[in-house]
Amino acid sequence: MKFKNSAFLFRKPSFKSSHQLPLYPNITTCNLHGRKSQTLVCDIHGTLLRSQSFFPYFMLVAFEGGSIFRAFFLLLSSPFLCVLNFELQLKVMIFITFCGLRLKNMDIVGRAVLPKFYLENLNLHVYEVINSAGAKMVFTSVPRVMVEGFLKEYLNVDSVIGTELHTIGNYFSGLVSNSGLLIKHRALKEFIGERKPDIGIGTSSFNDHLFISFCKEAYVVNKEDMKIGASSTIMPREKYPKPLIFHDGRLAFLPTPLATLSMFIWFPLGIFLAIFRISIGIFLPYKLALFLATLSGVKLSLNGTDPSRLENGKGVLYVCNHRTLLDPVFLSILLGKPLTAVTYSLSKMSEFISPIKTMRLTRDREQDRETMQKLLSEGDLVVCPEGTTCREPYLLRFSSLFAELTDEIVPVAVNTNVTMFYGNTASGFKCLDPIFFLMNPRPSCTIEILGKVPKELTCAGVKSRNKNKEQSGASSSRYAKGLGKGRTTRVYCTQSYPIFLQKTISTTQTRNLLITWQGGKSTHEVANYIQRQLADALGFECTKFTRRDKYLMLAGNKGLVMQNP
Repeated sequence: MKFKNSAFLFRKPSFKSSHQLPLYPNITTCNLHGRKSQTLVCDIHGTLLRSQSFFPYFMLVAFEGGSIFRAFFLLLSSPFLCVLNFELQLKVMIFITFCGLRLKNMDIVGRAVLPKFYLENLNLHVYEVINSAGAKMVFTSVPRVMVEGFLKEYLNVDSVIGTELHTIGNYFSGLVSNSGLLIKHRALKEFIGERKPDIGIGTSSFNDHLFISFCKEAYVVNKEDMKIGASSTIMPREKYPKPLIFHDGRLAFLPTPLATLSMFIWFPLGIFLAIFRISIGIFLPYKLALFLATLSGVKLSLNGTDPSRLENGKGVLYVCNHRTLLDPVFLSILLGKPLTAVTYSLSKMSEFISPIKTMRLTRDREQDRETMQKLLSEGDLVVCPEGTTCREPYLLRFSSLFAELTDEIVPVAVNTNVTMFYGNTASGFKCLDPIFFLMNPRPSCTIEILGKVPKELTCAGVKSRNKNKEQSGASSSRYAKGLGKGRTTRVYCTQSYPIFLQKTISTTQTRNLLITWQGGKSTHEVANYIQRQLADALGFECTKFTRRDKYLMLAGNKGLVMQNP
């Protein structure tokens, strides 16, 4: 077996020729104007991506779509890939990554995991040229299923021609189809015939020169531009073709061979560290737990002043944005007092190891409101109105239910940072979320307590002219839709509370009941105000996306947890 292309894991294979290769201009010299009617062809491997190595993306599929054992086996094979030629290297990685892998799992990884890493490694110069063209076609030797979703969804590529994989039922066999690995210049000829594309982009390799030689104009990407650290080619977040709001997967880093090796070396220690960190949170007092957590590498910081407890004995309502499952726990430890957190869906394991009290909500608005009001009467309460976590600097739409509970609302801005594992998932095992977060070498959480929301900006901003509760003799109350678009009105009634809750209070019915306290703002206005206040404090952007949107995009479901009867 010949020893060649030993650096495939780090750069795209190039083939020397006895003939001098023609010199094509650098991609930075391409004129971007007047290209909308032209056709462009290029490759994603080594051209569109700054990194020429595709090993990290195979590793992402192996780890996120397969298992940690598949990923470990792929890592073990990396030294042996160095002694294989390009075709065998690619076929071996395809076999290890895809053999026995479900088509559904690859679809999830391609939709929810890979786009984040592709966007972070886009070559800015190449992207600008592609974006200026009209028709775009990508020819690549890597499996089509790994790149097609991203290219069409984010870059509006018209056609993606890549290596096809063999399948058996709903599983990949790990083999390529009968057509074999795609050879770009041949595939280009077969696909477009005699018609020449207007623009071709490639590298300085011999194969890419054959590929772009069919084009009217050809440009190459320099080796310096292919380096991950080349600052001039880095794609800024604000220039992303589409905002990256949702993504899934556990790995928070690009798994190059060296980075993946470091992860596997750290993994056993990380598990021990996570168990230790969980244990001190459960069994030790707040101050001692905070001290030992800091010694173990967890960075927790608190800004702002905790408001005093209300004179009427009711608890404080803390309204947080949602970054991880541990947000309420970190707030409780930093404040040094017990808190109760309400959740929409929480695994039994997470409930068991939680050092603070948790309460499940039912998604029945009246029942959930009654539950949270009861919890507030017993102590301080933490709510995350987004209903789910968001990793990126965006806030999802806030549910307005919390605005009905009390007029004493304290917004809390939460931000976290990890370097190895994400502590949340939409399609994986949610029971492992806190463990993965605490397995990071130095996870951090910064919490800022903002001032109480002014009463005039809550639902209890203005008293009405009607009699008060004591004068009317009312014995129960509830919020109902009041007079005016979207307004919320507290309605008092002399009927018993259980009977009163069964009534449907509408705008027309409120005239027959005693209205004693009308809000200055609607619940939606309060929720939107607090969302904007938290976004400004964190430097995030507000969105109208919901929990349902997130799960439909990442996992293909609505994010509902079915309870066993």
